[in-house]
Amino acid sequence: MDDSLSATVGRLLRQRGLYLVTAESCTGGLLGHLITNVPGSSDYFLGGVVAYADSVKQALLGVRAETLAQFGAVSRETVLEMARGVRERLCPPGENMARLIGVAISGIAGPGGGTAEKPVGFTWIALSTPDGDGACSYQWSGQRLQNKHASAEQALRLVLAYLEGHGLPTG
Repeated sequence: MDDSLSATVGRLLRQRGLYLVTAESCTGGLLGHLITNVPGSSDYFLGGVVAYADSVKQALLGVRAETLAQFGAVSRETVLEMARGVRERLCPPGENMARLIGVAISGIAGPGGGTAEKPVGFTWIALSTPDGDGACSYQWSGQRLQNKHASAEQALRLVLAYLEGHGLPTG
């Protein structure tokens, strides 16, 4: 991982007076780790939730049981609810949600857990922002640790693209 990606995201968040919060499933906190590797990240990173189990996605992020039952944990619908939920729940008292960006990741890191419809490496990443929400799916082809790193790095790239004015992820 090139730490300059995390540093660039951090610099832009700081310049714009924005904060970042994370909701991670398959990456298990790796995204938060990459963000906090940058000195001074406490200026813009408020925190994150590692919601590996569906019950935690529901309890801490407000993902609806109906969403999980109908679409599964690795879906556009679930990851969007995760991103919205972390943004709502980690907004500090008295803070304006218009200054928060929520990013969420849910996928199948491997080596097991894949299906024909959702193979190992299949991942959804979502952003919830003051300008709206968006999500995109990816298919990584590495082993477990490679898939986790690819997901965390792509999440940073999506935040960077948003901060640079390229809009929200779609797909």
